Amino acid sequence: MAATTSSYSITMRLHTAPDHGVVGAVATTIASAGGIVTAIDVAESSHERLVVDVTCSASDADHASELEAAVSQVSGVEVYKVSDRTFLLHIGGKIEVTSKVPLRNRDDLSMAYTPGVGRVSMALAENPEDIPRLTVKGNSVAVVTDGSAVLGLGNIGPGAALPVMEGKAALFKRFANIDAWPICLASQDTDEIVRAVEMIAPGFGGINLEDIAAPRCFEIERRLRESLDIPVFHDDQHGTAIVVLAALTNALRVVRKSLTTVRVVVSGGGAAGTAIVTLLIAAGVTDVVVVDRSGALAAGDPALSPAHEELASVTNPRGVTGDLHAVLVGADVFIGVSAPGVLKAEWIADMAPDAVVFALANPDPEVDPAEADRYAAVVASGRSDYPNQINNVLAFPGVFRGLLDARAHEVSIDMLLRAADAIAHVVKDEELNPNFIIPTVFHPDVPKAVAAAIRGE
Repeated sequence: MAATTSSYSITMRLHTAPDHGVVGAVATTIASAGGIVTAIDVAESSHERLVVDVTCSASDADHASELEAAVSQVSGVEVYKVSDRTFLLHIGGKIEVTSKVPLRNRDDLSMAYTPGVGRVSMALAENPEDIPRLTVKGNSVAVVTDGSAVLGLGNIGPGAALPVMEGKAALFKRFANIDAWPICLASQDTDEIVRAVEMIAPGFGGINLEDIAAPRCFEIERRLRESLDIPVFHDDQHGTAIVVLAALTNALRVVRKSLTTVRVVVSGGGAAGTAIVTLLIAAGVTDVVVVDRSGALAAGDPALSPAHEELASVTNPRGVTGDLHAVLVGADVFIGVSAPGVLKAEWIADMAPDAVVFALANPDPEVDPAEADRYAAVVASGRSDYPNQINNVLAFPGVFRGLLDARAHEVSIDMLLRAADAIAHVVKDEELNPNFIIPTVFHPDVPKAVAAAIRGE
């Protein structure tokens, strides 16, 4: 059975006989069914009955139902109600707007709103360069999606994408004190998306493109960068690339190899794969081969799409061909941003000694990290239940903190390289080992270091 997770945490309200032995039997039943009890609270107690709230973690929705069914079979227990804690957390949304200034009386109102606000608006009309200093623009980011490539869920639409964008906004606030706003657009037309973002841009200091499918995301980002005077950052591309480069830098420190000499295989030529390859090459990697469903991308292949043709033109210097297994032979590094199960663990034995494997497909990686660990020297994934989690939260809050602080107009490759280097060096030499190549997202130095790197400090 897969590992339990707080993502599938439920609370069962039970009516039982006034016998605490029954509660113990419930806990034993849950454990026997593969669940983990995280809390037991007595909500009511009388001579006639106990009302008990039992909270436990399951591995998925079906497993949660199995735990409920098992508990209902315990003698003397009635399962009165079951609450999914993840859904409870989302009731009413996860973010809100609060005022930074008091509105206690007429004086406060006359300065925060009319007539005082009119003085500020007229001053900004005369001096537009002061808009970021005197408005929320200086600390605000639009998190923009069309709902076409949401997490691992696919094209689920803008409404269904909203909880994810809310979560992103909450992370901006928690890790960098940035006010971020979910913008879910009811269009998947490139021209309409570009125009919509251009029209709302005056209210924001930066644009974070999120969960927009490739290849449309490439054109949207390019056009917005050309037309706007604020930074545009596609986190699925560049945030992922920053954290991958940071983790790879430290993984190669562990195995004593150099970025400039290793052979790298990237599985997946979409938005993330393209950005990772671009940043790796900028960092000095000279031998990268990209593999998609049809095999290794090679220049001159007439079957390639325009995006893959461009990618092939800067990769695969040895002109290798074949499927993933064939291309992996002798490679030092595997980076997967593709699909679950495409890498068989035993193939890693055909790689170079002290291989590095990053299986980043989420929630199910290209190879089970526990299986990969039998063959590779360093293993990372996108999962939180294994060591070395590659998580974009390490990058985007600090990146935008630095961009906003610097009043930057664009995001450069040099900024991305500096951000990756900053994340890598949060891990001190004495901390570095195969199971710790990347800092935790809760490390307080990460957003500060990344912001400073973006500012060029």
